[in-house]
Amino acid sequence: MSKSITNVLLVGVGGQGILLTSEVLAKVAFEEGCDVKKSEVHGMAQRGGSVSSEVRFGDKIYSPLMKKGDADFLLALEKLEALRYVDYLKKGGVLILNDLEIPPLMVSIGKQEYPEDILFRLKKKTSRVIKMQASSIAEIAGNSKALNLVLLGKLSTFLSFKSSAWEKVIRQVVPPHAIEVNLRAFELGKKS
Repeated sequence: MSKSITNVLLVGVGGQGILLTSEVLAKVAFEEGCDVKKSEVHGMAQRGGSVSSEVRFGDKIYSPLMKKGDADFLLALEKLEALRYVDYLKKGGVLILNDLEIPPLMVSIGKQEYPEDILFRLKKKTSRVIKMQASSIAEIAGNSKALNLVLLGKLSTFLSFKSSAWEKVIRQVVPPHAIEVNLRAFELGKKS
């Protein structure tokens, strides 16, 4: 069976779990028989700076990098980061958006303003915006920090990977003390 190439761009700020999220996605794709390539940009991740990861999977992947207009899915853990990367979505691509604002440093010190019209601007780029209150959903699962797995759960509904592969990889990748919360967050994301 031929596997077409799927491009997923994950974006957020340091501390939100972008790297763990991309690791889970890449390992699940591999478990399901795909060739997988992954690239990460850490930036100033530990200081709340921009973090992105590109995950590409399918029959044969030659490069982990994608260019603007290549992403089938943009998984955004923060609204301004979604706006920063929305041009990477292909026409008809899906934006899965956490409705969360984390002001960057320049906004925090009063040198810039956080844009008021982000959702409007995003919807001008793609009609396929799924806006989620991922932090609140993760809180229901037991920890608001599991918002990344809520969004990954929603993404999983667009992919044909088996539930057992998702659970297996989450159990392998997530720290032992957080496995059950993250599994609940993932399931709640699927149902939201």
